Amino acid sequence: MPIPGTTTEITPGAPTSPATVLQVSPLLPGLERILTERYRTVRLHELPDPAAYLRDHGGEVVAAVTSARFGVGNELMDALPRLGAIVHFGVGYETTDVVRARARGIDVSNTPDVLTDCVADLAVGALIDSLRRLSAADRYVRAGGWTAAPFPLASRVSGKRIGILGLGRIGRAVARRLENFGTQVLYCSRVPVPDVPYRHLPTAEALAAACDALVVTVAGGAGTEGLVSAAVLEALGPEGHLVNVARGSVVDESALVAAVRAGRIAGAALDVFADEPNVPQALLDSDRVVLLPHIASATRETREAMGDLVLRNVERFMTEGVLLTPVPEAAH
Repeated sequence: MPIPGTTTEITPGAPTSPATVLQVSPLLPGLERILTERYRTVRLHELPDPAAYLRDHGGEVVAAVTSARFGVGNELMDALPRLGAIVHFGVGYETTDVVRARARGIDVSNTPDVLTDCVADLAVGALIDSLRRLSAADRYVRAGGWTAAPFPLASRVSGKRIGILGLGRIGRAVARRLENFGTQVLYCSRVPVPDVPYRHLPTAEALAAACDALVVTVAGGAGTEGLVSAAVLEALGPEGHLVNVARGSVVDESALVAAVRAGRIAGAALDVFADEPNVPQALLDSDRVVLLPHIASATRETREAMGDLVLRNVERFMTEGVLLTPVPEAAH
């Protein structure tokens, strides 16, 4: 049945105030337009005094739509006593305390699957770029270096041992793509994944020591913060490459900066950073680091699919009181 407090709820004694969808952060223009057309939607980030709105109207909000970057913080959650659903635009949800939300009876969703292929494509492209130094070679040609000397030799991709840190949906998609390069795929996850042909390593450090390149696809959050530590980078070694398409928090960025400066790893390709959009100067200065502005899922097709899934989650909640793609209990 419709959720308590919506305009179609007929339970005697139910609240009579209108049910509001709170948009917490900027979203795709098309998604914002449809949310406004279909629901009583308030864009919190555009209000001149968000605190005043929450104080006066927080009790009207039944669903919050946010991005993976912003989530719904504990203070905001506490200001919304009728909140029943938090819908994330993105696969990540570490910016929302899911355990705390569910303890309050608030369900949480994300947009899995629809961005898997694009993120995996970019991860493989970034790996190739780092090993073959494509971006560096492009800069070399543009700067006129080719007229003076050939570009230095790089490293092949085929035949390499590639470690995947986190063999979830995206990690498996990366592994399938890399099989076609004749690589040896190894992985590390909390528990071995059944029915995959890849070798499982028990720790991130053991995985790094066993591979030529480490691709990070593990979920973000407190449980994986700093997982790629100085010790992991040391194990990866001076011939190793790091690719991160997960979250900036997963890599100890200060340790990475130190490793790049000292030449303790061969190269890195990074789509995410600890303090986006700010990137450490040492990484900007290094010609052995590929820097991308968090674009792993940034294709028109994927973002449209993500927006559609957000809308379907909101619609399911507003009509039936449940979410279409709730975050699994075991995922947090």
